[in-house]
Amino acid sequence: MGGFNTALFFDMKSNREIINLYSLTLRVPIIFWQLLFFVGPVLFMVAMSFFLVKNYRMMEAFEFINWTKMFSKNYFWDSYWFTLFIAFISTLLTMVIAFPASFTLAFRVSENFRRWAIFLLIIPFFTSYLVRTFSWYVILAEKGVVNALLSYINLGPFIMLNTHIGTLVGYMTLTLPLVIILQTVTMANIDKNLIEAAYNLGCKPYFIIQRVIIPLSKTGFIIAAIFCFILSFGDFVAPFYLGGSQEPTLPILILDTTKSGQQWPRAAVVAIVMMVTLFAIAFIGIMTAYSKSFKNDKR
Repeated sequence: MGGFNTALFFDMKSNREIINLYSLTLRVPIIFWQLLFFVGPVLFMVAMSFFLVKNYRMMEAFEFINWTKMFSKNYFWDSYWFTLFIAFISTLLTMVIAFPASFTLAFRVSENFRRWAIFLLIIPFFTSYLVRTFSWYVILAEKGVVNALLSYINLGPFIMLNTHIGTLVGYMTLTLPLVIILQTVTMANIDKNLIEAAYNLGCKPYFIIQRVIIPLSKTGFIIAAIFCFILSFGDFVAPFYLGGSQEPTLPILILDTTKSGQQWPRAAVVAIVMMVTLFAIAFIGIMTAYSKSFKNDKR
């Protein structure tokens, strides 16, 4: 009996080693891809931020001049806080505008209709974001579609291009379909029995949304908001073409920095600050989204 147990133990151990080796083999291409196309460029960008530019040529060095120069400039901090602010406003508006559409798709239509709606929301991602952004020129122009419609009720014309309104419209062009999809999928997976129970207990529709649907959808909503903020914070097209770069965002500042004396190291500083900011916000958002799950696991 003892020999049998020992043989069985070694057999199970060898099987586990084979499974672990097989799993590791499947992970290798993904790990290699991340190292080659993400970790490698990031490390090179960090190293480049310490280079020096002399006679329009980059020279290897280990100097903090680029960091001190950028951090001491008021225009850098103005761009930083403005980018944070407008990305936050874009995220807030997108989440609010997307909610009624997502709620309708999750609870008021058939499953077949919902699938078709999600498919139609995915279609815009098959086209160039730049093309979609330029199409807003015709709509937001001083003599465009929106002002033409407003003229029938004796309003306008309003200037919407080269303003913050144009920037926000461009941001929502990029993020709104994605946010609607994420919110819809999150709310559609809620147990309908919980909603019916709240209704049977006399809870009004508004309070059902506030006390049942939103808490149960918290994780999906936070993830949707994180994606929306990240895409808005790093977008170059909308503030440049629709916003007119009146107040340059950080992506525009990167372009301007590279054009002024080929200052790629200083542009790398801006890019690193952007990445650190986005990683910090994403980390805080994910920890907030899963904080309840972590507490339940500990219990």
